[in-house]
Amino acid sequence: MLAALLLASAAPITAIEAERAFAADAQQLGQWTAFRKWAEPGAVMWTPQAVWAQEFLKGRKDPATAVRWWPSHSWQSCDGRTAVNVGPWQVNNAHGRWITLWMRQSSGECRWSADGQLTPATRLVLPVQPVVRRAACGNARLRARLVSADYARPVNRTAPPGDSGYARSADGTLLFAWTVAADGVRRNRVQLWTGRRFALVLDEITRPQP
Repeated sequence: MLAALLLASAAPITAIEAERAFAADAQQLGQWTAFRKWAEPGAVMWTPQAVWAQEFLKGRKDPATAVRWWPSHSWQSCDGRTAVNVGPWQVNNAHGRWITLWMRQSSGECRWSADGQLTPATRLVLPVQPVVRRAACGNARLRARLVSADYARPVNRTAPPGDSGYARSADGTLLFAWTVAADGVRRNRVQLWTGRRFALVLDEITRPQP
């Protein structure tokens, strides 16, 4: 029991810290090794269709040069246990943007639950510090009435195989949704509780890159 508590206390506390540790492991351990290490058992990746991450990553050889990435924005639940991070990535002469859903596990460890690319920016902009926005905590009864049936469970995935999934933070203050069409076009949406309503803080369409 003591050993478990010590391990939990040494784990990254916030989604920003977890993201940075994940990115550091990609450089030190290898890209796909780090992805396997930090993914929860039921994690999803978009490739561009949805795949179970651990199945997709199993046995995948690390590339000679690992991708580098940095968090630029983080939308977090009131209790800080769930967050959606976005930011830029770069490898060799290529660059783009990514999105990752983080969820605190029962063990206390942060693990990513969904990961994929977003529409690339025209130029690479490296953030100095990520912009963090946290959901409000109050008015739980009103919040519960406004949560749609899609978010009745903390995680509700209809894919893969399939084309959509939903996630709700344990405290109900962050809502995350994604859909993928047959042609690989994906939509990601993030909503944060303001104390009176759910505010849409991200609504982005991503098309497969040629």
